[in-house]
Parts: sequence; structure tokens; C-alpha cells
Amino acid sequence: MAMEQYYGTGRRKTAVARVFLRPGEGKIVVNGKEFQSYFRGVFRAVQALAAFRETGTAGRYDAVITVVGGGPTGQADAIKLGIARALLKVNPDYRVQMKPKGLLTRDPREVERKKFGLKKARRAPQFSKR
Repeated sequence: MAMEQYYGTGRRKTAVARVFLRPGEGKIVVNGKEFQSYFRGVFRAVQALAAFRETGTAGRYDAVITVVGGGPTGQADAIKLGIARALLKVNPDYRVQMKPKGLLTRDPREVERKKFGLKKARRAPQFSKR
């Protein structure tokens, strides 16, 4: 018999997280490493598990997460959205708890591209009168 599994995709900036939830005792593995060792000292990483806290499902599911692209902050936020979406597959009633906290909203902000003639996306070279 196939194992029960729930999937959710999370994206933020250029990071993409694939989250697989399976009934278990709360073990979270990110790219083959333990969650704590993958996000050493990243404060935002703790917030990635907010969906478990809001729905009261902390410790009831094991999560196997693959995340690519971006940096620590983008990856943590991508994981947060992925977990929230996977929990919706577990029980659609969780939407009531997660929606007001903004856990189901995809943050649309992306880095603006650099334009030629400028130093950054909008920063112009310093003006020199002479």
C-alpha cells in the first residue's frame, strides 16, 4: 500500500521549495540535512514552521523538503508557503486559521533588474558638474 503523503510548493524571490508531508513525529529534513543544521542561526527559519503552530499540527507530520535557489531568507519563506499549502491538502479547514496570518499568500516581490547606464536598478551615477 502506498504511504500517505501531502505535497505543497512554495516560492519566494528566486527560491522554490517542494514540501512533502507524511504522518510521523515531526522530523523535518531540508535537502538531506536536519532543519536546525540547514538553517544555522537564521532567525527567519523558525517562522517557516508557523503553519504547524497555527494549525496545532506540530509534531504530527514529518516533512521532507527540497529547496533550490535564493538565499536563506527566501528559502525559509518558500518553505513556509510550501508547508502551509501541504497542510491545506491534509485538511482544507486549516485555511480558516492560516489565511488571516498571511501564511497562504505568495510574496510577489522580486529583485528589479539592473538597467544600463545606471549603477543598480535605479541608482544613477554620481552627478559631477565639472
